[in-house]
Amino acid sequence: MSRRHFSFACKGEVLAGTLDEGAHPAGLLVVSGGNETRAGAFSGMAELAARLAAAGHPVLRFDRRGTGDSTGGNAGFRGSGPDIAAAVAAFRAEVPGLRRIVGLGNCDAASALMLAGGEGCDALVLANPWTFDAEAAEQHSGAELRRRYAEKLRNPRELARLLAGKVSFAKLAGGLRRALLPGSAGGSALAREMAGALARYQGEARILLAERDRTAQAFRENWPGGAWPVEICAGASHAFAEAEAREWLFGRVVEALRGA
Repeated sequence: MSRRHFSFACKGEVLAGTLDEGAHPAGLLVVSGGNETRAGAFSGMAELAARLAAAGHPVLRFDRRGTGDSTGGNAGFRGSGPDIAAAVAAFRAEVPGLRRIVGLGNCDAASALMLAGGEGCDALVLANPWTFDAEAAEQHSGAELRRRYAEKLRNPRELARLLAGKVSFAKLAGGLRRALLPGSAGGSALAREMAGALARYQGEARILLAERDRTAQAFRENWPGGAWPVEICAGASHAFAEAEAREWLFGRVVEALRGA
């Protein structure tokens, strides 16, 4: 297995890419989410790339504009369509025998792939798509809020704080109201926009959710539904960092590469 670094152009800027080479005509394009670099959380995407390349599949990872080693301004996931398109073109140029490209994105990278209509990828693996209308760190799904409040009400220390007047009743009441609200049938506006864009996509797509991830939990409440398969990895966190979750993710990506 050979790993090499190179650069390619995107709208007047220079993007940094890393290619793990393989002879198989089906390759993986990793799209990074948030402000992550192409190595991924805890170097998880770099490890996944090495393992896939050892199995013969080429893998391209890249830093979008304004992140990692790439130049330019960070336009966020909504503005990353040109970056994905440039990476697809670079992948095909660097691996002339490539016949099938699977795009993999986690969190808002999955959302970016949806909104961009796949941008030339033949198949998509969409993990824990971001569906919050406002990018606020304090947002939680109703299911997550209910779980958190149930834990607090079972905790004697938290009950003692409540009885001692150390908890804001107004804040508590507001939180309980939000926790009791069911997920809306129509989902978030962003989720509906993503579903509409994915409906126009002509390739294959599968959605992967980590059971313990609040972004995935919110997706299940916000998503308006569709024909795409949704699979849940039991006990997994957002980055699929657990050993069992890494194996599960690897297996699903291999299936997508093989068109299974």
